[in-house]
Parts: sequence; structure tokens; C-alpha cells
Amino acid sequence: MDLLTKNAQRVVASSYFEYFIIALILVSAAILGLRTEPAIAEEYDGLLTLGNRIILAIFIIEALLKMIALWPRPLDYFKDGWNIFDFTVIVFSLVPATGTFALIARLGRLLRVLRLISTIEDLRLIVAALVRSIPSVGHVMMLMSIIVYIYAIVGIQLFQESHPEKWGNIGLAVLTLFEIITLEGWVEVNAAAMETHPYAWIYFVSFVIVGTFVVVNLFIAVVINNLDRAKEERLRELQPPVSREELLRELRATQDSLRRLETRISGLGEDSQSGK
Repeated sequence: MDLLTKNAQRVVASSYFEYFIIALILVSAAILGLRTEPAIAEEYDGLLTLGNRIILAIFIIEALLKMIALWPRPLDYFKDGWNIFDFTVIVFSLVPATGTFALIARLGRLLRVLRLISTIEDLRLIVAALVRSIPSVGHVMMLMSIIVYIYAIVGIQLFQESHPEKWGNIGLAVLTLFEIITLEGWVEVNAAAMETHPYAWIYFVSFVIVGTFVVVNLFIAVVINNLDRAKEERLRELQPPVSREELLRELRATQDSLRRLETRISGLGEDSQSGK
């Protein structure tokens, strides 16, 4: 079993094996896309089905290899959230693609494309950063909601009578402001408002500056900050643990330094006594 475990560890850690799995995921995505073409799906249904089954079988073998590589604790495989995701994709893919569970089976095939995230290290870091950003992003969204609400009330008071289709109520006003945040069509909204309110541009320009440039950049800053933290944590995880020999060497070096320091202190004491 030790030999099998070592071979499984060697295969799982191989970069070629990783590239092979990535290639299979891309092939699976291509098959999924080909099935959306009725003519191709009808003519090559057997071949596409066979390809799906082969890919699923290889994914099952991959999961088994990862469990064997963790022997004698194969259940440690489920301590990694990405492994749980991969295993869930396999389970959904095993559901028959007919009858009541057809939708679940199609979902399992679609989730195979998302396996690119769990396979590629950089994508995992980005997703980890996004997950870590959720609490901070929530605060930014709260700030954004307050700004939008205030501007919506002001917009209703200014433009409700002249442009009720955009500012007729709080819902329409908020929807108009979200449209402005995307910088899509805000010039037309501004021009229409300036027909009856010559200084309406102050309202729209200030909202674009505050809502788009400031708040959106806050979102970006939060995500980038958490991405840097995720990278630092990943680097700490990749650092090899300190061996017993290294600890002993450091202890000996510390002891030697203490002896030299003690000798110097003793020499200074003798010099001070002789001086007296």
C-alpha cells in the first residue's frame, strides 16, 4: 500500500497531470457547447455521450488517486473545500440525464466548467479573495445604498414633475441612478433634465463622481487588499515546516551567541574592577 500511496502522490503532484485535467475540463466545456447545436447533438449524440462518460470516469479516478495519496487518512480529502466541490460535481454528473433528475444531471455537466477554478491555483486565490471581501464589500454597499437613497430623494424633488417616467417614485429614481452608475445613457438623462433645470448638471456630475469613481474604486481596493492577503496566506502554507535539525542548529547558534555575550559582560566587569 505504501508503494501505491507514493505513486498516487507522485501522479497527483505532477504538473502534467494538472494540465491533463485542465484539458479534460476544456473538452467537457466544448462538448457542452456542441450539445446546444441541435444538428450536431442529433448527429453525434453517441460520440458526445461517450466523451462525457470517459471524462466522468477520469474525474472519478482523479478523486480516488487524491484519496489514496492521503492514505492512511483518505477522508482528509474532504477537509479541503475545493475537493468537496469537485466531489459534488462528480455526484451530480452520476445522476441519470433522463426523467425527474435530468435538470440535476445537466447542472452537474455545467459545473464541470467551474472545475477550472478549483484546478488553477491563481483562480482559487481570486475566489478566496472575493469570499474574504464579502464583509467589507457589504459595508461599501451600505455606504452606496445611503448615497443612492439620498440622491434619489433629491432627484424626485427636482425632476418628478418634468420627467415622471424617470423620477416618478423612489423605485424609478433608484433605477435611474443605477443606470447612471454604469455610465450608460447618463448624458441623455442629464440633457433632458437640463431642459427644465439649467443647473441639473451639478446633481448628475456630483453623483457620477461620488457614486461611480469613489465607491466603485472602494470595491476594487477592498478586493485587491484581500487578494494580497490571500497570496500571503498561501505563501505561508507553501513554506516547508522547520525540521528538527534546523531547530537544533538554531538552538546551538543561540547558545553560542549567549556564551559570547556572557564572556564579554564578564570581561567588562573585570575591567571595571581593575580600574577601581
